[in-house]
Amino acid sequence: MKILILFFMTLSWSTYGQKSIDELMAGYNFKAPFISAKSLYKVQTTSVVLDAREKQEYQVSKIENALHIGYKNFDLNELRDLISDKNTTLIVYCSVGVRSGKIAEQLIAYGYTSVYNLYGGIFDWVNKGYPVYDDNKKTTEKVHVFSKKWGVYLSKGKKVYE
Repeated sequence: MKILILFFMTLSWSTYGQKSIDELMAGYNFKAPFISAKSLYKVQTTSVVLDAREKQEYQVSKIENALHIGYKNFDLNELRDLISDKNTTLIVYCSVGVRSGKIAEQLIAYGYTSVYNLYGGIFDWVNKGYPVYDDNKKTTEKVHVFSKKWGVYLSKGKKVYE
């Protein structure tokens, strides 16, 4: 009987246990420094915010005035044409901070001097109560979570999978 109870407890922990964004991000060692949602909220009007998610994610919601740069088809030369001043403060985000961390590293390697990765990405941004906007520049509760695997990190807002 004890073995059966232990089995069900283990099954429920592994099935329903939710990793935190902190636990997820602890597995990565990015060269770009992180910026918190709170800090970004204070400086977003004086920085260039870059969205490193795919187009379908960006179209659901985004941080206000964020420029879409994508991940799979990110083109450093296109960005260089848009932002030629390498001292411009760039803040990159994605869903949780993994893709944006990799893009931020490319920007640093290219010579941009003030590059930050949004800690916890748009999920942490929304979880902390900051607004996101749809394509009509209206606030929305919707956030593209890509899959149920990644959706566990979004605790607020309305999850969109398609």
